[in-house]
Amino acid sequence: MLGIVKFNFLIFLTCVSLSNNCKEFVEVKLWGGCYSIKYTNELNISGAGLSGKIPIEIAKLVNLQIIDLSNNRLSGSIPKEIGELKNLKHVYLQDNLLMGSIPNEIGNLKSLTRLFLSNNNLSGSIPNTIKNLKNLEYLYLFKNNLSGSIPKEIGELKNLFKLDLSSNMLSGAIPLEIGSLVKLNSLRLFSNNLIGPIPAEIGNLEDLEFLFLHNNLLDKKIPIEVIKLKSMKYSNLGNSSIVD
Repeated sequence: MLGIVKFNFLIFLTCVSLSNNCKEFVEVKLWGGCYSIKYTNELNISGAGLSGKIPIEIAKLVNLQIIDLSNNRLSGSIPKEIGELKNLKHVYLQDNLLMGSIPNEIGNLKSLTRLFLSNNNLSGSIPNTIKNLKNLEYLYLFKNNLSGSIPKEIGELKNLFKLDLSSNMLSGAIPLEIGSLVKLNSLRLFSNNLIGPIPAEIGNLEDLEFLFLHNNLLDKKIPIEVIKLKSMKYSNLGNSSIVD
């Protein structure tokens, strides 16, 4: 049934019925609604006061292109079954209470252009499988408890426009491969435990307008290649000085 559903003043159009008895093999029951397996391509339940875990049955909605469960009180881990939704383009899970690691299966979502997991309690490292997300434009993982190094494979995401890994516990050096992200407009790595030099390769990012690296343990020298970026509008590199 095509219906209009209201959650806390949020209205959206989707293929859902409010029956207690979902049709087997035709519908999936999620949060009190029966969602059509065939026709549901957008699941938008943002700011609806949802709690508990994300049910693994969500993976049965094989035609989903957009998941927006942001601004709720969802807890538990991100189910690895989300990697079965090969048509996904946008994933919005920010502003919840999610914990555990980012599943490796996220790398199966090769059509993904937006991945928003910020402001949760996610831990562990950023999976190397992220390199498979060749169409990714927005990667927001800020305000979590992620640790380990920034994977050098992130340099393979040639379509990235905005990258925000700030306010985590990431360590190690900024990978030189970040200089390969030639479409990058915004790079935010502040408030981590990053060490070593600011890579001169950031100077390759000719479209970069926002660069925030403060509140880390980086060397206090700014490569001249970074200083010469003509597109730069706003930056904060902490207590650093220019070096030729």
